[in-house]
Amino acid sequence: MTNTKPIDILIVEDELLIARQLASKLKKLGYNIIDIVSSGEDALQVAQEKSPKLILMDIVIQGDMNGIETAGKIYNNYSIPVIYLTAYADDETLNQAEQTGSYGYILKPFQERELHATIKRLFVK
Repeated sequence: MTNTKPIDILIVEDELLIARQLASKLKKLGYNIIDIVSSGEDALQVAQEKSPKLILMDIVIQGDMNGIETAGKIYNNYSIPVIYLTAYADDETLNQAEQTGSYGYILKPFQERELHATIKRLFVK
C-alpha cells in the first residue's frame, strides 16, 4: 500500500478487545482506522459523518439492528462496501448477508493475510 493514501476503515464490533486487536493489525498493514463502534446505530452515524471507504462488521452487534440490517442500510444509503467478519456460517445467515450488497464474508478466526487480500481485491482497479 505504498505511495497511496491509506484506506479509511470503520470497524463495527461489539467485543472491544477483538476490535482493538483488529485495528492494531490493520494499522500495521497501512490502513487508517477512523473509528470503532459497537452498534448498528453508531455505525450508520459514523458512515454518514466520516464516509469510510470500507466497513468491517460483525453480524452480532449491539443495538436494535444486527450487522446484516445495518450493512444493508449503509450500502443502500451510502454505497460503502462491507466485509463481514463473523463466526456465523449457516446457509440462512449467508443468504441474508448476500442480499445486503456486501463485498465479502470472512469467518472468524481468520488469518491476517486473508483479510488483507480481500481488502486489496476491493480497492485494486
